[in-house]
This record gives sequence, structure tokens and C-alpha cells, in this order.
Amino acid sequence: MAEHSSTEPDKPAGPIETIEDPADPRLRDYTGLTDVELRRRREPAEGLFIAEGEKVIRRAKQAGYEMRSMLLSAKWVDVMRDVIDEVPAPVYAVSPELAERVTGYHVHRGALASMQRKPLPTADELLRAHRRVAVLEAVNDHTNIGAIFRSAAALGMDAVLLSPDCADPLYRRSVKVSMGAVFSVPYARLDSWPRGLDTVREAGFSLLALTPDPKAKALDEVAPHRMERVALMLGAEGDGLSRQALVAADEWVRIPMAHGVDSLNVGAAAAVAFYAVATGRPAS
Repeated sequence: MAEHSSTEPDKPAGPIETIEDPADPRLRDYTGLTDVELRRRREPAEGLFIAEGEKVIRRAKQAGYEMRSMLLSAKWVDVMRDVIDEVPAPVYAVSPELAERVTGYHVHRGALASMQRKPLPTADELLRAHRRVAVLEAVNDHTNIGAIFRSAAALGMDAVLLSPDCADPLYRRSVKVSMGAVFSVPYARLDSWPRGLDTVREAGFSLLALTPDPKAKALDEVAPHRMERVALMLGAEGDGLSRQALVAADEWVRIPMAHGVDSLNVGAAAAVAFYAVATGRPAS
């Protein structure tokens, strides 16, 4: 499966364009950024995503995403000058007040870029190439998606597979929370759930379901870092993995808790579990 990618020829770099009308059609990519439902539908359909802040914009560029345009407040023009000079995309200079009227919020970092999405790999392609994979079921909170991707990148997970109803990793909030880590961890969507888990098992992965259920074995006891291929399954905040996902797993695993705490936020749990899965992995 694939997301839209640009087929337009490169445009020559042009001068910085100052815009004073919030209804200017050149700003269409940036309108209504706080309308989650609108952006969730529109961005994948139009093949774009929004990178916010200097570091995230630079990381998106370094990861090979094509820039459609940049929206900058005046003080950020000099900061982003090297990017402006290198990238053949229009740059729109606006006041902070106009940026807020267009986007729907105060753009604290003063720099936004509209980026072109790349085609996504298939689940089969990811599974053939990697050995430590996170599998997310119905994680539809963008903050949690961003936190999970950041932990996956930092702690050595190879890739992420998403159930069809997971949130978009390239939604602005996910990208921002991950600090651009969504650009460095390959991901794909499973076509169906939980049937898509058969594809993971057939690729030679052990399916480990992370759950606080007392019947689950402690991660240390299971020693996933010694397994040849591991797919760690994580569910949404609150609900956790569905009964169907738990039934499909090869083994249930848990993080031992102290002081009567029953569970962790899915982002925190992912970080702990990723370390247990990825550290000391067998040599390639």
C-alpha cells in the first residue's frame, strides 16, 4: 500500500513571498491545523503532512521528504536561510497574528513546512527486512503514537506495524511529540485486523502481547532479546489489546510492577518493553 507522492517537476527556487491575507490560496496546506478530523482526512488524501519547528523540518528534509512550501514568521527567515537556499519550494513570510488566523493556534516555533508523503512499504517488505517489530492495535491518540515512535527509534526497534484504525504517524502532533523520529523508523499498515497478524507469524516472528494481566509472564522470564524475531503487540491507552489480539498472540508478557501500580501509560510501557526486546539482540 502507498501514500500519495508528488509527480510534479521540481520548481526553481523563488523569492520569499510576503502574505498578508489569511484567505490567500497559497496558504491552503496550513489552514485549520487544529481541526483533527479535517486534517486526518485531508492530509493522507492529498499526500501531505506538516512539519513544525526548525529541528523537525530539518529532520524531515534529511529523511528525504520533498518540501511543498514553508510558512515562516519574520525572525525565522534567517534561521532557515540555508534550507530556503537549498530547497526549490516557495517560502511564505507571515506575521505571527496571520499564522494564528490561518492555522488556528499560536505557532510557538514560528516555522512550519508542508511536506510531501512518500509511498509506504508493505507489511511483507518490512517483515522480510527486520527482526524487532512493534505492532500497534487501535492506538489512536497522536501523542501516544509520537511517543512510541520516539522510543522505538531511541531503543533500537527496527519497524512499526499499525492496525488499520491506528492514528497517522505523520499527523502534526505525532511528528512533533516524536521530535521527527517518525521519519527514521519505517512503518506500514496491516490491511486487516487481527487477520493481518497471520502475516507476521508466517514471516517467522514470535507474537508477544504486552498486557498487565497477572497470567502473563514477566518480560525478563520470557527473554525476548534472545529470540530470533520478535513482534511486540501494544494496545490503546485504557483498553489495551483486544481479546482477538490476545488470542492471536503466541505469548502474553508483562512489565512487573511495584507499589500497587497496575499499569503504565502505553508510551511509557512501550519504552520499557522496547528496551527488553531490543537490548542484547543476536548478532546479524
